[in-house]
Amino acid sequence: MQMRSILRIARNPEARAKRFLLLALGLILLLAQPTLSQEAVPGVTNSSIRIGSCSALDGPASFLGQQIAMGALAYFRMVNDQGGVYGRTIDFKTFDDKYDPNEAASCFGKLVQADIFAAGLFVGTPTAAKYVPLAEAKRIPVVGLFTGAQLLYEPLKHYVMNVRASYFDETEAQIDGLWAQGIRKIAVIYQDDAFGQAVLEGVRHALARYHAAPLALGTFERNTLDVERGIAPVREGKPEAVILVGPYAPVAAILKRAHSSGWSPLFLTVSFVGTEGLIRAAGRDADGIVITQVMPPYDRTDLATIKLYREALQKYSGTEPNFVSLEGFVDAMVIVEGLKRAGKELTREKFIGAIESMHDLDVGLGARSHLRYGPRNHKGLDSIYPTVIKNGKAVAFSDWKDLPVH
Repeated sequence: MQMRSILRIARNPEARAKRFLLLALGLILLLAQPTLSQEAVPGVTNSSIRIGSCSALDGPASFLGQQIAMGALAYFRMVNDQGGVYGRTIDFKTFDDKYDPNEAASCFGKLVQADIFAAGLFVGTPTAAKYVPLAEAKRIPVVGLFTGAQLLYEPLKHYVMNVRASYFDETEAQIDGLWAQGIRKIAVIYQDDAFGQAVLEGVRHALARYHAAPLALGTFERNTLDVERGIAPVREGKPEAVILVGPYAPVAAILKRAHSSGWSPLFLTVSFVGTEGLIRAAGRDADGIVITQVMPPYDRTDLATIKLYREALQKYSGTEPNFVSLEGFVDAMVIVEGLKRAGKELTREKFIGAIESMHDLDVGLGARSHLRYGPRNHKGLDSIYPTVIKNGKAVAFSDWKDLPVH
């Protein structure tokens, strides 16, 4: 039967022509398959890769969102000017969530509609608590969140790759430093939301190693400056040190009210505060506060990445350097390195695997700050850099005994 069919085709010119067309079409489809499959990857074309971000571009935490995006954009523009990644430029799309978790679902929907390949550079724990499950459900990689909450790491999230050290790392450094100087009466005034709870959990965890607990607690609402109710119960406890947990605006309000009423314990806060935003908002009242940083000081131009960051920031934005935009710059570096390692035939799974392959990568931030990702570790860095505000500038220090305690 098969032989008779073949003979009929051979004797029939129309059948031969039809057979030839079918074979030619199959060959064309076969040759085109790599391009078609690549174009099917969301946010990836032959000429661009789209990265998206939802961040606090407006409202009382806008300095954080604007600056982290500014740092990332400076790096992406530099990469694009050098030809992109395998000839593809980075198309960076940013949307505003106002640092409001109620806006998170809508903002994430805009990212999906924008057909992004990956996301990142989100700001804050309350919003991250919404974005992380959405990213996992949609299988969209998220790289670099401006938060150190444990919810990013425990349990492991396949599509979430954070860069910075955690709040546990920061609070451990703070408590160890205070404890070594004999400071035992430690209180916390925190923003009453997922961010405040995340840092409070870190403080409790660090104190528990010394069989201790916070002396007193006070809270205030997110996106408000109504901080008096948080100050009162803590002040009554007469602490030696108070850890403040919030972005720059409410922390500045606490410092001003405390100092104007003659209350001056040693104040501390974590990196999320936005150091330069706090200095601007609090003025001279910022002097003396200890801020743990997750990036080296940006005056360390002996470090290759700090030097590159300052040059790129000046060229592409003309803005002054700060810890927040530096972190955005480093986040963007990790994203681009992941894209390079994933190869030209890019997929989201290859991208995740590529970042996991950065086991001991020197990113130009010094020997203490190598990326140490792995299949079971999605936190890149863990180094902490204590600073204290002096005359309106963040000054790095290593010896906690030099800090004034009132």
